[in-house]
Amino acid sequence: MLYFRRFIALIWFVSLVSGAAVLPPDEVESLRVIARRLGKGDWDFGVDPCSGLSGWANPNPVKGSENALTCNCSFDNSTTCHVTSIDLTRNYLNGTIPPEWGSMKLVNISLLGNRITGSIPKELANITTLQQLVLEYNQLSGTIPPELGNLPQIQRLRVSDNNFIGSIPNFVQNWTNMEKLVIQASGLAGPIPSGIASLTKMTDMRISDLNGNDSSLPSLSPLKKLKTLILRSCNIVGTLPEYIGDMTTLKVLDLSFNKLTGPIPESFIGLSNTDYIDLSYNNITYESLPAECQPRKLNLFASSKGNTNSAVSCLRSSCERKYYSLRINCGGKQEADDKGTSYDDDTNSGGASNFFSSRTNWGFSSTGHFLDDDRPRDSYTWQNASSISGQNQKLYTDARLSPLSLTYYGYCLMDGNYTVNLHFAEIMFTDERKYSSLGKRIFDVYIQGKLVLKDFNIELEAGGVNKPLTKNFTAVVADNTLDVRFYWAGKGTNGMPVRGVYGPLISAISVDPNFTPPSSSEGGSSISGGAIGGIVVGVLLATILVLGVLWWKGCFARKDSMHDDLKGLDLHTGSFTLRQIKAATNNFDPANKIGEGGFGPVFKGVLLDGTVIAVKQLSSKSKQGNREFINEIGMISALQHPHLVKLYGCCIESNQLLLVYEYLENNSLARALFGPEDLQLHLDWPMRHKICIGIARGLAYLHEESRLKIVHRDIKATNVLLDKNLMPKISDFGLAKLDEEDNTHISTRVAGTLSNTSMKTKDDCFYLLDWANTLKARGNLLELVDSRLGSDFNKEEAMTAINVGLQCTNALAAERPSMSTVVSMLEGTVGVQHFVSGTNVSVGKVRADEVTEGQSISMDVPWTGSSTNTVDLYPVTVDTEYWEKRDL
Repeated sequence: MLYFRRFIALIWFVSLVSGAAVLPPDEVESLRVIARRLGKGDWDFGVDPCSGLSGWANPNPVKGSENALTCNCSFDNSTTCHVTSIDLTRNYLNGTIPPEWGSMKLVNISLLGNRITGSIPKELANITTLQQLVLEYNQLSGTIPPELGNLPQIQRLRVSDNNFIGSIPNFVQNWTNMEKLVIQASGLAGPIPSGIASLTKMTDMRISDLNGNDSSLPSLSPLKKLKTLILRSCNIVGTLPEYIGDMTTLKVLDLSFNKLTGPIPESFIGLSNTDYIDLSYNNITYESLPAECQPRKLNLFASSKGNTNSAVSCLRSSCERKYYSLRINCGGKQEADDKGTSYDDDTNSGGASNFFSSRTNWGFSSTGHFLDDDRPRDSYTWQNASSISGQNQKLYTDARLSPLSLTYYGYCLMDGNYTVNLHFAEIMFTDERKYSSLGKRIFDVYIQGKLVLKDFNIELEAGGVNKPLTKNFTAVVADNTLDVRFYWAGKGTNGMPVRGVYGPLISAISVDPNFTPPSSSEGGSSISGGAIGGIVVGVLLATILVLGVLWWKGCFARKDSMHDDLKGLDLHTGSFTLRQIKAATNNFDPANKIGEGGFGPVFKGVLLDGTVIAVKQLSSKSKQGNREFINEIGMISALQHPHLVKLYGCCIESNQLLLVYEYLENNSLARALFGPEDLQLHLDWPMRHKICIGIARGLAYLHEESRLKIVHRDIKATNVLLDKNLMPKISDFGLAKLDEEDNTHISTRVAGTLSNTSMKTKDDCFYLLDWANTLKARGNLLELVDSRLGSDFNKEEAMTAINVGLQCTNALAAERPSMSTVVSMLEGTVGVQHFVSGTNVSVGKVRADEVTEGQSISMDVPWTGSSTNTVDLYPVTVDTEYWEKRDL
């Protein structure tokens, strides 16, 4: 270090003698510290930083980035230089902002679009010469230091897209030379300080996405030079002020996504030269709507209560026919998918405040400017320069994008339930390890006004860029109108790879009915009104006659009996209609089938509020199934525990018996361990141990803690489900038998063939095969551990688990531990007695002599681990290859 300083001093002395202007040694030392803090490795300190050599001044090395250090060498009669500007835009830098900058005479600092963390150092307030500070698109945190209020020359401040906390500071009023202030999606909260009105030199003010409470709009009437005023999503309440109409210099006015009320002031007529006015998503009142079906400068979409879909009101009234589907190739020309189905072209250029109507039954509304983008003009469509792999490649060649809000409408649709398919592919980022790969597009998706995707990231969901992704949703169409809205809420990046790359992006939309459309969808009919009336009367009479015959034959008695049985149950569940469940499962579409049990199939479904469910469809033709249905409703509704599958509700309608469960994302433990290889999960020992404890806790609750003291009697890996966090939950209480010593209101009957079975709580356990005894005799019990774990497991915990399992298979019920004791032993709070050979009896299908001879176990049928006729919520066909490979 001492040698380096002497070297710099020598260069400075030689330069003074020669008459050349040089940078003082203390500034060179500051630059060296700055380079280290930011990981800036291309600065060569062997030459004068003001020389413009060796990486010190290399503007525009890559499109959209800067790498320039600028000096002013006019000091001390042109013998001394000072660094005045450091622009490191999009340099892929990490680290923190160097406090050493505070000792320099900088005029401009730009760290736009890096990965800088930490807080803004208060030392920057010492740079009294600073005029521009650009810190956008980083990961800065903390509050804005109050010392920054002492920057007298500051003219441009941009701190958007960071993670700051606190409110916009009141000291902004001290920046009387401020011309451009940009605080968008910064993490800061409101209100907007009233003192901001003193910044009379301001020409560009952009503040958006403020946290905090509602507040009124401060008086901005003194800001006569404003050309751009954006106060979007700032929780502003009150009425639109008259003085805005007098700001004749305004080119862009955006007050969208606030809570403004009252009428639009007549003074707004004075904004005739404004390019773009956005008052959407407010509560403004007006006597009549503008021509919303025509392009215009004024965007009033969803700007008043009750007119969310008003943009298509003039189109609905002109429907000459009803439609049952729509398909749009968003942003592209007319194309056909791989099945030959045609998608309409959507090549309209769009705009900042635009409504477009197709020639058929759809349209779109686009809102917002791509502000500060690097393109000469805004582009609302994008063409992919790379290739897309997979199906329907033509649909992902183009896409439509929006800087704020993009809403597609389907109108003239027949009312009913529909499946909405949204096709995405991230085509604006790259997968290279360059700056262009750092972008992160995050947006929300609403269907019929309900949030269905929050913080949606195409690249993350699809597993990379240029990869197609389809999301499917169920929607109910009423009033013949469907709306699908994509909204940017200020999250993610908006300056990578270049400024203006952000906001929602959609490649294609298809909508299909969940019902069978009439044979003709033309909407017209040649049948007379009298004939139609006769047909209706005839159908009604025939229906009454059929219902009468069915009632006379007693066909409705079983349903009434079912309701009588249910009345006696103290249910803790909800009731669903068959229509709801059909809509959720797309009318029990086979594609949604996730399993088949002894009493019927299991379907995955999605309710209208986005809740994912599993629907067990029991056969109503089986009296055994009916008893099973009542039994399961009664017991599960009375049970609430983290390790039990939650029952949302049931449905008894139209000869259907349905149970609606929570959906568990990771299916069953059986599939995770033994399913097809591509569906198996990597479960390390700590996770397996945690799952074992969770199962034990669930059983302990059933046996000892529950008011009903329920014996499950069918515990197996297929009846243990795993949620998204791999928490185990016990499912399928259909074969459970209440403890006979407890007098309850539910009577059950054992299904299957289990003669001479003594039902006790200690019968509920995972039975081990006889070969465990042989391994015990050999002293090789640890061979029971899954060989896929190798040696990466806790041997002490494994031996504890094995010995607990062996104790649970003891032939004498009195010798088996209770499940609460099992929990304690697995958790290590109670010691485990070593298993004594000879007290276990054969309960498996594999003989001990087969183990001795080294033969393998082969399963070519669905593995259930039980001889009972039961209903697995998520049945699984086991990957037999695992067992066949295992050397016993």
